Amino acid sequence: MAAMAAMAARGCGGVWRRARQRGAGRPAPGPEPGPFPRGQRAVACNAKGGAVPAGKSGLAPWIPVVGLEIHAQISSNSKLFSGSQVQFAAPPNSLVSFFDASLPGTLPVLNRRCVEAAVMTGLALNCSINKKSLFDRKHYFYADLPAGYQITQQRVPIAVNGSLSYSLCIDNKMSQMVTKTVRIKQIQLEQDSGKSLHDDTRSQTLVDLNRAGVGLMEVVMEPDMCCGEEAAAAVRELQLILQTLGSSQAVMAEGQLRVDANVSVHHPGEPYGVRTEVKNINSIRFLAKAVDYEIQRQIEELENGGTILNETRAFDSKLGCTVPMRDKEGKQDYRFMPEPNLPPLILYDAKSLPANMNHQQVINIDWIHERLPDLPSVKREKLVEQYGILPEHSFTLLNEDGLAEFFESVVKQTQMKPKKVIGWILNDLLSYLKQHSLTVKESPVSSSLLADLLNLLEKKEISSTAAKRVMAIKTGNRKVLNKLIGLVQRKTQGRSNPVLVKQLLEKKLSE
Repeated sequence: MAAMAAMAARGCGGVWRRARQRGAGRPAPGPEPGPFPRGQRAVACNAKGGAVPAGKSGLAPWIPVVGLEIHAQISSNSKLFSGSQVQFAAPPNSLVSFFDASLPGTLPVLNRRCVEAAVMTGLALNCSINKKSLFDRKHYFYADLPAGYQITQQRVPIAVNGSLSYSLCIDNKMSQMVTKTVRIKQIQLEQDSGKSLHDDTRSQTLVDLNRAGVGLMEVVMEPDMCCGEEAAAAVRELQLILQTLGSSQAVMAEGQLRVDANVSVHHPGEPYGVRTEVKNINSIRFLAKAVDYEIQRQIEELENGGTILNETRAFDSKLGCTVPMRDKEGKQDYRFMPEPNLPPLILYDAKSLPANMNHQQVINIDWIHERLPDLPSVKREKLVEQYGILPEHSFTLLNEDGLAEFFESVVKQTQMKPKKVIGWILNDLLSYLKQHSLTVKESPVSSSLLADLLNLLEKKEISSTAAKRVMAIKTGNRKVLNKLIGLVQRKTQGRSNPVLVKQLLEKKLSE
């Protein structure tokens, strides 16, 4: 553990220090309950970039390389190639069409909404949209894939050559942030597989095909990242973009956003090392931990004379480490072939759209581009410019679903300056919500109620202590809070003694 902590030297912006050589009494490696001491991050990113000098041993440093493949479930009422409904946690096998079950003679019918969502996402990620893309069959055999193949876009995907900018803290300080960019290799449309349910008690596996055929966008990121913190920041920004566009709800807890991380390490000037793939990570926090652990594991293995296997691994969140699933040394032959039942997907722009074409039957790239909403980066800039808040506060507002809208609603209804309002929302309201595991939409304190409270505070009709006690009421009963504020407003009417009002409010709070 001491060596692993030593390897967590600052600086991911390119390079890692080699760990100190262990003594002869080193125990055999194996899964540990937690790879790093409590409170210590696995790997620290050097957001400023630059090489970290070699350790005291003078040996060459290591360079970690991280690339991501992200599967985002498209927000659509029906599946990619059938009319079956899409619904989370529906009864098993209740949303399965004949095509989903791969009955003979059934044919795919492409969902227009899924194509538009992919085009919208590609444009938001600065991709080139291919006006002609192709569908392919990817063959592999598994119980939850009834057709024995997956329809995807292997040869010519719908979007290519994009980029995603994301922000990273320096030394974990929100006040010090830098912007980094990861290249997007491609975005492709493909159908999801079903789900295998393993019953260990009865030693059997059941198959639920509700998810089979659900539309996915696979976003392939180039290996431009170098630690878990960078990977997590990039995925979080992508998640916000997808949710802003409405192209995916991207709720990781429901499997709507799943991440595969490809990790390798090498010395400067040498080719990339053998990579491992950590599959199906369903949490941004787990993604950071999985990538950092895998980097450390590979460095340790190589430092001690071992070799890295080209394998697929899974992240065990309970143990805090990655574990082997299957090796990839013998490359699987997916026998890709053109999908014979789907013609090429043809898209148009304003210049290529034929004059006599029915606009309802085609997808116009320019029409979609004109209707793109403000992306998170633009929203953050507008919040800073319009309200004079700090840039780091704009990140917090957008990272919590609905919090930015809540903030703007309060600002419109109160006489308090936005810089003071943001303090109440982030320090008092948000901490209360997190303490009680509530979302912004579940907040017992509405925006109008908070605005009333802040107006009373701004007029000095109540004390800051009394206002905080109102915010901290543990009942979460909105009626109680409304009555409390209403009582104060009726008693004040701009004429009452502020001291008496404070006493009245504090008396009611203590009852």
